[in-house]
Amino acid sequence: MQRKAYVTGTAALLAALLAGCTSGSGGDSPTDNANPGDAGTATVAAQPGKYRTLPEPCGVIDHDTLDSLLPGIKQLTDPEQQDRAYQGDAALTYNTDRKVGCRWKVESADATDRLAVDFERVVSYDNAVSDDDQAQKLFLEKQTAADLPEPSSATPATPASSAAGSATATPTPSATASDDASPSGTETSPDATPTDLQPRVLSDLGDEAYLDDQLGSSGSTAEPRTVTVVFRTSNVVVTIEYEEQPTATGTVPDSKEMQDKARDLASQLADALSS
Repeated sequence: MQRKAYVTGTAALLAALLAGCTSGSGGDSPTDNANPGDAGTATVAAQPGKYRTLPEPCGVIDHDTLDSLLPGIKQLTDPEQQDRAYQGDAALTYNTDRKVGCRWKVESADATDRLAVDFERVVSYDNAVSDDDQAQKLFLEKQTAADLPEPSSATPATPASSAAGSATATPTPSATASDDASPSGTETSPDATPTDLQPRVLSDLGDEAYLDDQLGSSGSTAEPRTVTVVFRTSNVVVTIEYEEQPTATGTVPDSKEMQDKARDLASQLADALSS
C-alpha cells in the first residue's frame, strides 16, 4: 500500500508540473514578457569602426611629396639608390590589419631628413565600447603625452611664453624675441616661433588632430627639429614624424616650412583613407 501511495503522489506531482508548463506557454506571463527585452539589451553591441584594412604605408606617399620632404632623394645620381630611397623601409609588425608603418632616411648636402608614418587600426573587444571610442581614447593618450601648451588668444611678446619643451625651446634661455645673436652666433629669430606655429590642436584634419614641434639639442652639432602630426579618422590613428638635422652647426630648421610639409602629408593620408 505504501508503494501504491508513492506512485500516486508522483503522478500527481508530474501532472501539476505539466499543467504549469502548459499554462506558461501562452506568452502572457510577466516572465515571458520580460525575457525578450532582457535578451535584446544583452545582445546590443557598440558600432564597429569604419575601417577594416590599412593602406600599404611605403606606397601610399607619391614621389613628388617624398621629394619635398626628403630633398636628398633628387640629389642621388644612382637610379637604384634613388629607387630604394623612395621605397623606404617597412616597420616591423605582426598584424598588418592592425598596425603598419614605413621609415625613410635620406641625406642631402644641407641636412639629413627622416620621415616615419604609422597607421593603427583600433578594434574594441568590449561590446559596450565602439571602435571609434577606443581609437579616441588612444588618440587622447598620445595628445596628453605630447603635453601641448595651453592655447592663448593673445599674441605673446616673447618666445618664453611657450610651454617648456615646445617648439620655441632652445639651449639658450633667452627671455626676449630679439634679433640679437646667441652666444654661438646663431640668430634667435628662427627659434622665435609665433603663436600659430606652436604645438597645438588642429581643427581641419580628420575627426581630431594635433601638431607637436620640438627643437632638440645636440651639443656641438646642429640642432634637429622634429614635427609630429597625429590625427584620428574613425577607428584609425595616423602618426607622422618628420625630422630634419642640418649639416652645418648653428643652422636651425625652419619651423613653418617643416610644419607645412608635415600637414600637407597628413591631409594626403587622410584623403587616402577616405577614398
